[in-house]
Amino acid sequence: MEMNHVLVVEDDKEIREGVKIYLRSQGYQVYQAADGVEGLEVIEREEIHLAIVDVMMPRMDGIQMTIRLREKYDFPVIFLSAKSEEVDKIMGLNMGADDYVTKPFTPMELLARVNSQLRRYRRFMERLKNNEKHANIHTIGGLEINEDTMEVTVDGETVKLTPTEYKILLLLMKNPGRIFSAEEIYERVWNERAVNTDTIMVHVRNIREKIEIDSKNPKYLKVVWGVGYKIEKQA
Repeated sequence: MEMNHVLVVEDDKEIREGVKIYLRSQGYQVYQAADGVEGLEVIEREEIHLAIVDVMMPRMDGIQMTIRLREKYDFPVIFLSAKSEEVDKIMGLNMGADDYVTKPFTPMELLARVNSQLRRYRRFMERLKNNEKHANIHTIGGLEINEDTMEVTVDGETVKLTPTEYKILLLLMKNPGRIFSAEEIYERVWNERAVNTDTIMVHVRNIREKIEIDSKNPKYLKVVWGVGYKIEKQA
């Protein structure tokens, strides 16, 4: 398997070196830059598969750099920031970043995000190469369901669902953002009138355990209290 090239753009030399040492020990080839201007120069010069970009930097910050690189490149970008406010996260991700890590972070946390984004990118590139038809593949963020193969993956990793769990997830994923009541899910999946919908709650809990990194703070499958369940449109 070819070595992945990761670019670390960070004005704090200590953090930059620390990330480089850790990623190298995990088999990545690492390039460095101290600001957005240097970062773009490296991208023009080298083949980069993923960039870890600090938000606050002199000369050119991470958001400006990401806007510029998105004009030509689609590899994953992970933002690093000292700020953890929700508004900053949303703004950052809207500017073309794929993920977000708040300082201080552990090397393991960063590595997990890097691995996850690279898996997703690899699958995306493979699909482009194979020119697969997208009609029967439903994707929300890192969650993907393929109706032809009945395969469910999260960040490129296959997830094993029971036939009932699969049907419930497929129904929700084909209608992102739409709230389904437990009764409606039951009637659509079992094709009979809903008598006892407690089973839906159990199935939803099981699906969450399998597709969510943190099932207590779900990214994809949300409960709308007193109304029903939905898959977020943009997770």
